[in-house]
Amino acid sequence: MKKVMIVFTMVVMLLTAVTPAVWAETSAQVSSQAVKNAKVAACDQQTAVIKEAVDALLLTHQVLADLDKKDSDLAVKDLEKAIGKLEVVLADKKAPAMLPIDSSVVAVEYLGDLKSIRENLALVRKYLKDGEIQAARRLLDKLRSEIDVVTVSLPLISYPQALKLAARYLHEEKVDEARDILEMALNTLVRDEIIIPVPLLKAEALVEEARKVAKKDKEQALKHLDAARNELKLAEALGYASSSDTTYKMLDDAVSSVEKEIKGKNRAEKLFASLKEKLKEFKAKAIKTFSGVKGDK
Repeated sequence: MKKVMIVFTMVVMLLTAVTPAVWAETSAQVSSQAVKNAKVAACDQQTAVIKEAVDALLLTHQVLADLDKKDSDLAVKDLEKAIGKLEVVLADKKAPAMLPIDSSVVAVEYLGDLKSIRENLALVRKYLKDGEIQAARRLLDKLRSEIDVVTVSLPLISYPQALKLAARYLHEEKVDEARDILEMALNTLVRDEIIIPVPLLKAEALVEEARKVAKKDKEQALKHLDAARNELKLAEALGYASSSDTTYKMLDDAVSSVEKEIKGKNRAEKLFASLKEKLKEFKAKAIKTFSGVKGDK
């Protein structure tokens, strides 16, 4: 089976790609490096996309173009080519039910503070109250800080059957029916979106860096922890919820416990380990996956 490599990522790589670089010292540097690492992980990891599925999709569009030109003979030939492409995939017993045909990684980082989030949310509520839905939508779209991994796939179970039915209609000179089937088939493409909150990536990296420097630089460790607390507040304000039993309040309390220990006897190893574990689990369960047909948002 021919394959083409395109940019994609596995969530597990993003979960483990936030370790700060050696040079990162300030909290701002640690946060920046965490986001950079996550972006690199998302953009550098590659997965195989089924070339035959991509070709079949392009040929489907070509068939519709042929029909627009009233060239049914050419439409049949292109449709047979598309069916043939997918027959190659179907011949492989290990072929997945969903065939990836496209993917993208989009990173959006919110650079405002808690005050600006609250002000914008208040404005959104005003827009909604006044019936200005589109103004509210545009403003809400800015209130996010995340890495989105989007994959579009072709359903192997239904798509080939739809092409075969369209071919039958064309042989019966039922052009309109064939066109309807092809357009319906194109609307069955599935869009999967994975959303990874950036503030939680930053918070995790900051806690880890604080742990590393706590013994030799208390002041810097405390700065990292304060920055981590701020990232957690940003994540909460931006609405990144987690299905974890741990809450934002519990994470904030855990950060405070570590800070108190560092200021005292500075034997925070176990507290750091507990905080890291809670934060890791919280972040994993804050990552959301959404699926739907490609046209849905």
